[in-house]
Amino acid sequence: MLKVEMFPSPRVLLAMAAGFLVHFYGTSGEFVTNKSQPSATCLSGNNPPPAAGLLVRRIGLFDATMVVIGGIVGAGIFMNPAVVAKQLHSPALILGAWVFGGIISLLGAFIYAELSSVRPHVGGQYAYFREAFHPIVGFVYGWCLLLVSQSGGMAAVAVTFAQYYCQLTGFAGPPWRVALTALAVLTIVNCLGVRTGTTVQTVLTVLKVVTIVALVTIGWILVKPYGESAGEGIAVSPGDLGPFRQFGSAMVPVLFAYGGWQTACFVGGEVYNPQRNLPRALLWGIFGVIILYLSVSVVCLRAFGPAGLAATSTPASDLMRKALGETGGRLIAAGIVISTFGFLAQGMLTAPRVYFAMARDGMFFNVFGQVHPTTGAPVAAIALQGLVAMIIAVSGRYDQILNYVVSVDFIFYGLTACCVFLFRSGEVAPSGFRIPGHPWTTLFFVLSCWAVVANLLFGHGQDSLIGLGILLAGVPVYFLRKALSRSAPSK
Repeated sequence: MLKVEMFPSPRVLLAMAAGFLVHFYGTSGEFVTNKSQPSATCLSGNNPPPAAGLLVRRIGLFDATMVVIGGIVGAGIFMNPAVVAKQLHSPALILGAWVFGGIISLLGAFIYAELSSVRPHVGGQYAYFREAFHPIVGFVYGWCLLLVSQSGGMAAVAVTFAQYYCQLTGFAGPPWRVALTALAVLTIVNCLGVRTGTTVQTVLTVLKVVTIVALVTIGWILVKPYGESAGEGIAVSPGDLGPFRQFGSAMVPVLFAYGGWQTACFVGGEVYNPQRNLPRALLWGIFGVIILYLSVSVVCLRAFGPAGLAATSTPASDLMRKALGETGGRLIAAGIVISTFGFLAQGMLTAPRVYFAMARDGMFFNVFGQVHPTTGAPVAAIALQGLVAMIIAVSGRYDQILNYVVSVDFIFYGLTACCVFLFRSGEVAPSGFRIPGHPWTTLFFVLSCWAVVANLLFGHGQDSLIGLGILLAGVPVYFLRKALSRSAPSK
C-alpha cells in the first residue's frame, strides 16, 4: 500500500526551495541589479516613487502596529508568568516585575520611535549603527542577527510550534519535520511580496490577540480565585539569591517576553508615511502588549496564587484545563500554535530586510540586495533567513543558542539608545518624534539594558561569554570581507 506522508523530508524541502528560487530566476527574468541604484537604506521622505531594485512602501499604520505586536508575542507569555513566580514570591513583586518590564519596553519604544521618525530606513538598527558609529558596528549586528538572535529564536519557536501542533493533531512524525515545513511555507509566502507577507502576519497577530483575550476572559469568569480552591497550600521555598538579584533574575524572562518590538523598524523602508506611522505603531503596539501581559499575569495569580503559579510550568494550559477541562487544554494548544506561527511569520517578514540593506551597502553578497521585479520582495534574503533557521532547528542546538541571545540583544538595545545622543548632536533643527524626558529616560534605558547584561554575566557567565564571543567573531569577518572586496577585480 502506498504511504503518503503529510510532511516532506528535509531533502524534499530543500529541493522545493531550490526549485522555487529557480522559478523566480528563470520564469520571471533576472533579478534587478543594484549597481546603478541608490542604497535602499537611504530612502527617506513619506512615500517616494518606487524605483527598480528598491523596496516599495506598502505597509500601513494598522499593519505596522500588528508587526510590532507580532514580533513580541510568541509562546513566552503562556509560560513565563510561572518562571517569574519561581523567583519572586509575592503578587506585588510578580506584577511589579511585569510593570517594570513594560516601563523599560515603553522607554525603548520612545527611543526607537524617535530614531525611526528621523531615519525611516530599511534595516532599522543596522542602519542606525552604520550611521551613528561605524559600518563595522552595523555589520556585527547583522552577523549576530543571522547566526544567533533571529535565526536561533525562530528555530526555537518553530520547534515549539511543531510540538504543540503534534500534540493538537496527533501527528506521529518527528516534530522537526513540522518545524521545517512551517519555515518553508512562510519563506514562500514572504517571497510572494510584502503585501502578501504582511497580510498573513496581520491575520495571525489578530488571532493571537483574540487568543490571549479569550484566555484572560475565560480564566477570570470560570476559574475561582486560588483561596477558594484546592491546592492553595503548595509551598515554594524562597530562593537563596539576595532580593535585588532575585528581582534582576526575574526581569530576564520578563524582558525576553517583551522583546521583539525593535524588529518593526527593519521594514521602515516599506511603511507608508514612516515618520508618522512607525512611531505610532511602536507606541500603540507596546501599550497593547503591556495590557495583554499584565492581564495574563493577574488572571494567573488570581487562579493559582504565587506558590501555585511557581509550581506549574504551563500556567496557561493549566488555567484553561481548570476552566474547561481537556477541551480547554486543546483550545490553548491551538492558541499557542497560532501565536508561534504568527511570530515566525513576523520574523520572516522583517529580518531579511537587514540582510538586504547590508548587501545594498556592499557589506554582504550582492545577491541578497536584489529584489524580484514582479513581487518586489528580496527573495534571496528571505530564502537565506528561512534556510539558516531550518538548519538550526534540525541541528537541535536552538535551546543552547537562545542562552546566548539575551545578553547580545541587550548590548545592542543599549547601543541603539546611544545613537540618539549622536544623531541629536549633529542635527540642525529638531524634527519628528521626540523622546519624553530625554536625556534622563534614555540614560535610564541604557543603564537598564546593560544591568541585564551584567546580571547575565554574573549568573550565566559561560553562556553570556559565548554570546559575546560570537559577537566579536564578526569583527575579523568584517575586515576579511573588506580585504576580499579590495582585491576583487573591478568589472
